[in-house]
Parts: sequence; C-alpha cells; structure tokens
Amino acid sequence: MTQDAVRAAFRQQAVVCRGLDSPFTARVCDLIAARLDRTTAVGRRVLDWPGDPRANADALPLRLCGALHALARDGAANAPSWPPEPTPDDDTLWAAMHAVMTEDAGFILDCLTGPPQTNEVGRSTALMAGLLVLANRFGLPFELYELGSSAGLNLNLDRYGIDLAGVIAGDPASAVQLAPRWSGAPPPTAEVRVRDRRGVDLHPLDVRDPETARRLTAFVWADQRARLARLEAALEIATADPPPLEAGDGADWLERVLSISPEPGVCRVVMHTIALQYFPPQGQARVRAHLEAVGAQATKAAPLAWLAYEAAAAPDAEGRRWAALSLTVWPGGETRRLARGHPHGFALEWFGTGD
Repeated sequence: MTQDAVRAAFRQQAVVCRGLDSPFTARVCDLIAARLDRTTAVGRRVLDWPGDPRANADALPLRLCGALHALARDGAANAPSWPPEPTPDDDTLWAAMHAVMTEDAGFILDCLTGPPQTNEVGRSTALMAGLLVLANRFGLPFELYELGSSAGLNLNLDRYGIDLAGVIAGDPASAVQLAPRWSGAPPPTAEVRVRDRRGVDLHPLDVRDPETARRLTAFVWADQRARLARLEAALEIATADPPPLEAGDGADWLERVLSISPEPGVCRVVMHTIALQYFPPQGQARVRAHLEAVGAQATKAAPLAWLAYEAAAAPDAEGRRWAALSLTVWPGGETRRLARGHPHGFALEWFGTGD
C-alpha cells in the first residue's frame, strides 16, 4: 500500500472520530497523516504498511492510536499531553507523540502486529432493545450465543442498568448505568431473563488478567472519559463472574454449539455487535446457512433469533458511521430493522417492530 493511502486512512479516521465525538483522537490522526515521516522505526513501519490500512480492513490508525493511548496511561513521554490532561497546541502534541514513538518503538511495533481489541459496553443498549422485543413476543428465558465476544462484556447486559426511553431493564443497582439518547417510540416493556450465556472469539480476553483491562482501555478514545469509566466498571462485574468464552472460529463454533434440535421453553439468540464484518465472506455465509438450518426446526415454544448490531459500510456526510440493529426470528425467518444508532450505542433511533 502506498504512503498516500496510509495518510488517507488516518485522515478518514479523523473524520470518523469527529463524527463520533472524539475530537482529541481526530487531532492525533490528523497530525500523523500530516507529519509522520521515516525518521523512526514506527514511522517507517506505518508508512510502508503492506496491507490495507483502512478502518474496515487492517484498522491501522486505531492500532497506532491504541498504542499511544496505552503508553500515555502508563506514564510515558506523551502522558502530559494526553487526556485527562489539557490538550496542548499541535506542535507540542506532535513533539510528545514523536518522542514516545522514538523511546517506546518496541512496544508500539508490537501493538501494530495485531488488530484492535474492543469490547464496547454501550452496545448492550441496542442488544437489550432487541431482547425486549423477543421477551415481549415469546415470554421465554434466553440462551445467548455471542460471536466476536472479546472479553464477553456484552454477554452481561442483564447485569447492567439500562434505561431505554423510560423502559428500565437489567439491574437498576448496577455500577454500569446506560441510558442512550433515544428517538422514536419506546421499546416494549418486558422481563429479560438470561438462563445461559456463552461466546466465542478468535482471541478471547480473560477478564481476570490485568493485561485485559490495559488492552481494552487503550482502545477507548482517550477523551471519552465516561466511556472509560463504564468499561472499567463492566470489567469489575465480569471479573466477579466471568462469562464462558471459547477461542476459535465463529462459524465453526456456532455449527458445533447451536444444535439443530430445539429445546422447548427457551429462546436461543445468536448475537454480535460490530463483529460480523471482520468474518471472511465464507465465514459469514456459513453463519447465515447454519442459522437458517436451525431456524427451520424452530417453533413458537422453541424460537431462534439472530440479533445483529453492525456498522454501515461507510460514514455519512457528517462522518458518522451508523450501526443498524436487525432482528431475524424463526419460525418464519422474517428480518426487521429495529433501529439505527451510534456504533458505541450512545444514541438509538428506534423504528419499532411494525406490529
């Protein structure tokens, strides 16, 4: 990939960050796009990136921004210029970034070898809205199967307090409280009961390992302090009762754990948030095919649902990359687009169920 393509990827990420309320991370991306050169090992590695640097491919800007944020949180040379400290002028900020790219090149280069690892707790708001629809329709407890679970924090959505336009779900006493900006009619009122939960990820994170908190917090944009606080609280909840996670390919796992034969008295829900886009096309096709095969055996007493909150392919004119909440239910296999919202779940526009 050419140097121009790399710089364009950082400029595009800056647009997205501004659209998602992170002006500081946008500035960091703009400075890298404009000023990064080959005087450091990090600069050479980034500018000579062999793959596709864009957000929907290798996500190179997020890899580098995550490494810089991790170092700032550890007290590195860029810490005095990083939130929560006041943001300096561009020259001072760039000098701090250049210093840390020189002094901590080994750490940054290691971070660049792997994709960003996020587990955005705010996305539980969209998932909970979908579960309310299912609970209202079937009145059954849930078994949750999550693809791309990371540390499994969204499998704990019933352990958070969630306010959806006045409809209260989850645990009102939870240390994690979520109340997205909402437009449209409220979702249905119902009781969400989770009987079992499990998830899969290529590289699941162990919430009991301190390195997990370090990695996940690094990929939260540094100026979004409330988001950081929610993540830290969710990690504490998960540490007390870690969700069951397996390492592996999502399609392989789903074909193994989601049996064709349904069990009456439970609603099985396969769910994912900003994850399916990272599956190869053949993996996506296998997930869809297995859900359709299992769904063909579903009944009203043993329904199957596919709940997805996935980002649009490209940002809108204002730099916002909306996510769409879709729900497919068997028997029947009908798909409805329930809502669209902020990719981090901080705002939802509800379209309703059409009932």
